[in-house]
Amino acid sequence: MFLTIDTQTTMIFIWFGIIIFTGVIEAMTMDLSSIWFAVGAFFALIVAIFLPDVIWLQIVVFIIFSAALLLTLRPVFRRYIKKNEIKTNSDSLIGKTAVCVKPILDGERGEVKIEGKIWTAIANENIQEHDKVTVLAIKGVKLVVKKE
Repeated sequence: MFLTIDTQTTMIFIWFGIIIFTGVIEAMTMDLSSIWFAVGAFFALIVAIFLPDVIWLQIVVFIIFSAALLLTLRPVFRRYIKKNEIKTNSDSLIGKTAVCVKPILDGERGEVKIEGKIWTAIANENIQEHDKVTVLAIKGVKLVVKKE
């Protein structure tokens, strides 16, 4: 005795399985990539319930919804959800002006004073003592600067 399952039931199981599978992947990665395929599979599941024999339409609905949501909504949500980004007070130094207190030779370390504190600094140019510099970035515990 073999259990026979009709096309509608099979497709419902397939779409439901895709929803669960992509939902689990999204829960594990939190990357906002897989969730859109779960939504696409949900819409394909609805089509499978009402039009069970039109498998090509189910696949097209899955692809269109998944791709459209991935390409339109993911960038919007990524802008508002910044993961693993730890901002520090030192980030506020970027763009500010400092004064060189120990000369910085091209490719070597020197020192700059900014907001009353001395920082180790590097630059791609020679900077002399008392020159004003702009902070471009923070690389480890060093400021990356350029002459104003």
